[in-house]
Amino acid sequence: MAAVAADPAAAAVAEAAEDREIQNEAIPGLDDQWRQIENGESGRERPLRAGESWFLVEQRWYKQWEVYVQGGDQDASTFPGCINNAELFEDQINWRLKEGLVEGEDYVLLPAAAWHCLVSWYGIEHGQPPIERKVIELPNMQKVEVYPIELLLVQHSDMDTALTAQFSHSDSVDLILRTAREQFLVEPQEDTRLWIKNAEGSLDRLCNTHITLLDAAIETGQLVIMETRNKDGTWPSAQLRVMNSVSEEDEDFQGQPGICGLTNLGNTCFMNSALQCLSNVPQLTEYFLNNRYLEELNFRNPLGMKGELAEAYADLVKQAWSGYHRSIVPNVFKNKVGHFATQFLGYQQHDSQELLSFLLDGLHEDLNRVKKKEYVELCDAAGRPDQEVAQEAWQNHKRRNDSVIVDTFHGLFKSTLVCPDCGNVSVTFDPFCYLSVPLPVCHKRVLEVFFVPMDPRRKPEQHRVVVPKKGNISDLCVALSKHTGIAPDKMIVADVFSHRFYKLYQLEDPLSGILDRDDIFVYEVSGRIEAIEGSRDDIVVPVYLRERTPARDYNNSYYGLILFGHPLLVSVPRDRFSWEGLYNILMYRLSRYVTKPSSDEEDDGDDKGEDEDSDEEEKEEMPGPSTRGSLRDSEREQAGPSSGVTRRCPFLLDNCLRTSQWPPRRRRKQLFTLQTVNSNGTSDRTTSPEEVQTQPYIAMDWEPEMKRRYYDEVEAEGYVKHDCVGYMLKKAPVQLQECIELFTTVETLEKENPWYCSSCKQHQLATKKLDLWMLPEILIIHLKRFSFSKFSREKLDTLVQFPIRDLDFSEFVIKPQNESAPELYKYDLIAVSNHYGGMRDGHYTTFACNKDSGQWHYFDDNSVSPVNENQIESKAAYVLFYQRQDVARRQSQPGSSGSSVSTTCSSPPNPEFMDVN
Repeated sequence: MAAVAADPAAAAVAEAAEDREIQNEAIPGLDDQWRQIENGESGRERPLRAGESWFLVEQRWYKQWEVYVQGGDQDASTFPGCINNAELFEDQINWRLKEGLVEGEDYVLLPAAAWHCLVSWYGIEHGQPPIERKVIELPNMQKVEVYPIELLLVQHSDMDTALTAQFSHSDSVDLILRTAREQFLVEPQEDTRLWIKNAEGSLDRLCNTHITLLDAAIETGQLVIMETRNKDGTWPSAQLRVMNSVSEEDEDFQGQPGICGLTNLGNTCFMNSALQCLSNVPQLTEYFLNNRYLEELNFRNPLGMKGELAEAYADLVKQAWSGYHRSIVPNVFKNKVGHFATQFLGYQQHDSQELLSFLLDGLHEDLNRVKKKEYVELCDAAGRPDQEVAQEAWQNHKRRNDSVIVDTFHGLFKSTLVCPDCGNVSVTFDPFCYLSVPLPVCHKRVLEVFFVPMDPRRKPEQHRVVVPKKGNISDLCVALSKHTGIAPDKMIVADVFSHRFYKLYQLEDPLSGILDRDDIFVYEVSGRIEAIEGSRDDIVVPVYLRERTPARDYNNSYYGLILFGHPLLVSVPRDRFSWEGLYNILMYRLSRYVTKPSSDEEDDGDDKGEDEDSDEEEKEEMPGPSTRGSLRDSEREQAGPSSGVTRRCPFLLDNCLRTSQWPPRRRRKQLFTLQTVNSNGTSDRTTSPEEVQTQPYIAMDWEPEMKRRYYDEVEAEGYVKHDCVGYMLKKAPVQLQECIELFTTVETLEKENPWYCSSCKQHQLATKKLDLWMLPEILIIHLKRFSFSKFSREKLDTLVQFPIRDLDFSEFVIKPQNESAPELYKYDLIAVSNHYGGMRDGHYTTFACNKDSGQWHYFDDNSVSPVNENQIESKAAYVLFYQRQDVARRQSQPGSSGSSVSTTCSSPPNPEFMDVN
C-alpha cells in the first residue's frame, strides 16, 4: 500500500508520479516505438536527402533505449530516462560539440520525425539544446554535416576586428556576403565583394557567389575580407598590400632546404607528418624540384584528380625546399585533399597512414603515364614457374600503372591460397605500395577496478589487475582475490555510471565487454542477488543514494530526487530482511561517513500511546534489531557461494517488505527513508508485494538538511590505492624482423572473407600465405598499432626495435637473388611517422633524414630541431620509410640526376639534444 505523504515534498512526488502515469497512456507500445524509430520512411532507415535536418543522440542513451524497447516490458528496469547528450558537448555554457566525435561510437543520427517522437515520449535533459544538423550534397554522396564551417569575417578598413560566423558546406558564397553585410551594418545601396586569404597568404576573389562553400574549397578557420566600394567608384583592394605566409621578419630568411615546418591548421598534424616523410624521399623530391612532373601530369585520368593534387604537392615541395621559409601553411594542399577525399574534409584528427595511402594513390593517378588503361585479365599460376608468372603479373601491372610512384614505391607479393577440402592451390602475384605488418599481441590486459569491502571501516581500494584479454569476469575476480584475500565467489562485479549500476556482470560474461574508460566496482558480498527458493544464503540488495530537491520545479531530477555518491551492494541475512533491519544494516555499512544522531537529537513520536502501539505492530511484523557486532557476525556466518548476476535481478521477498517506502509513519528520528525503485533509480513505485518482487533495487532518500548534517561527502568519496596500482604490465620490445615474419606466416581466412575455390566450386576458409617477391626502391612499413574488435578499440604501444641502417630483407625475399649485389636487399632508414597518445586523441610528428646533409631532424608541425639517431627509436614509431642501399649509392654518384651529396644518413657532430618523449 502507498505510504502517507507527511510533507509538501512527498506530496509533490506523488503528484509527479500520477502525471507520469497519465503521460504513459499517450506513449505507444514498445514494439510500435521500435518500428517508428528504426524502420519506415520516418525512421533511421530513411535515406539521406540534401537539406533535411537530422539529430544527434548520445550512443549510450540510445543503446539503453534499444535494450528497453526490445525487452518488451514497459515497466522494465531498463527504462532509459530523459534523452541526455551531455557527453557530446565540450561544456554546458556554449554547448559546443566535442571534436572528433564518431558516428556509431559516440552518437547515432536520427531523422527529424524520429527525434521528435523520442522527445515527446521521454523528454530531453533540462536546458540541453537539440543537436540539429543538415544533410549536405557531397561528390557522389550525401552526408550529415556534424561540424559546420567557422569563418573569420573582417572589413578591409579594420583587419584587426574579426567576427566568427558558422556556415554549412552546402551554403552559397552569397550567404557569406549577406551575413557580412548584416554584421558590419552595410547600407543597402553600397556595393560589396569578398576576398579570401589562401595558404600562401595572398588574396583570391570570390567571384561566383552562387557556388557552394564546398565547391569554393572554403574551410574552417579561413579569413574572409569584405570590401566596400569607395565613393569615387574604385575598390580599396587596389591599395591592399598582398599578404603572404611569411612574416616581415622572415622576408630575408635564408635557411637549409627541406628544414621547414608545416603549420597545424587544426588537428592536421597527421597530414603534416605524412607530408614531411614523403618530402624527405630523395628521388621523389628531386622529381618535383626538377619539374619532371610537368611533362607527366595526367589531366584526363578518370581515377585521378585532374592533376590538381600533384600540382598542389609540387607547390608544397618547392616552398619547403626553397630555403626561404622557416615554416609554411599547407592550406591549399589541405583543401585539395578534402575536395577529392571527403573523408578528410573538416578538421578532425585522422590517421597519417591513411592519408599517406590516399596521397600515394592520388599522385600516382595524377602522374600516370598510361593515358588510356587497357583491360588486363588476371591469370592464375596454373602450375607455371614462379618467375614466369611474376614477370607476367608485373608487366600487366605496368600496362595500366606507370608513374614515378610505381617506380619508387611499388613491389610484388606472392600470394598462395590452399583449399582445406580438396587441396587446390592458387598462386597469384600482386603489387603493393607498402607493408602493413602486425605486432605480436600481448594476451594479457590490465584493468583498473575499485574494490568495496564489506567492512565499513575500510575505504574502497583502487587495484590494477592483470587478466587474460579473452577471459571472463570470473578471471577478474580470481586476480583480485590474490590482492585482497577475499574469495572470488564472494565478489560481484559492476559497471557504475552516473551514480547507478549500468550493468551487473555474470561470472561467465567476457572481459572484452569492459572498456578501458568504464568505472568498474567489485563488491565483497556474503550472498547472492538472484532468487533461489529455499536457500539460506544472504540476499544482496542494490542500493542507490538520492537527495530530495527543495524546489517544486525539479528540473534535472526524477520527481524531485537526484542520485549522488556511489551505489552499494549490501548483503542482508534473510532473518533480518525487513525495512527496519535493512535500515540498521545500511547505518552500519555507512558508519564510516554517516554520523548516527545523538540521543538528544532523537525525535519522539506524537504521544506515548501511539509509540507503544507502533512498537507492538513492528514487533509482530519485523525481527528485532541486533547490535553492530552481531550483525557483522551474521553477515559472515550466513554467507554462501555467489553466482552470476542477471539484468533484472529478481529475488524472493516473502512479503517481508509490506510497503514500498519506509518508515510508513514517523516514530523516531530517521536519517533517510527507504524506497523501492527500478534499476535506474528513476521511478518510485507504490505497488503490491507481487510487483515489488520485480523491483529489488532500493533507494536511500535524504533530505538536504539531514544529508548536510550527518553525511560526510569527502569521506564517502575517499579511497586508498593498493600497491599494485604502481605496477605496470611489462611489455618486452619486439624486433621489426619479428613483425615481418608474422606478416608472412600462414593464416586461415576469416568467415567474413572466404575464398572461392575453382575446384570445389564453393567458398572456403582457405589458408593464405604472403611472401615478398620483389622489393621497391623505397619500402614503407606500416606498424599496425591500432586494434579493432567488436567491443573495443585500442592502440598497441609495444616498443618495436628497428635498425637505422642495414635492414636486411634477403631472408624474406623468395625470388632468386643476385648474390653479387647484396645492396638490393638492404635498406637504410630515412623517415619515421610517430603517433603519441591513444585512440581518441593523439599527436603526429616526424623524424626525417635530410637528403642533402644527412642530418636527422625532428618535425613537430611548425617546429624543426636536429636530433641524435638514438632518439629515433620509440614506442611512438608508426610508419617507417626505408631506402634501398643501391638507390642511395646511385644518387650519390657525380652526374646523377639526384643530389650530389650522399643520402646515407649519419649522426652529425655535436647535434642539439631534444627529448621527444
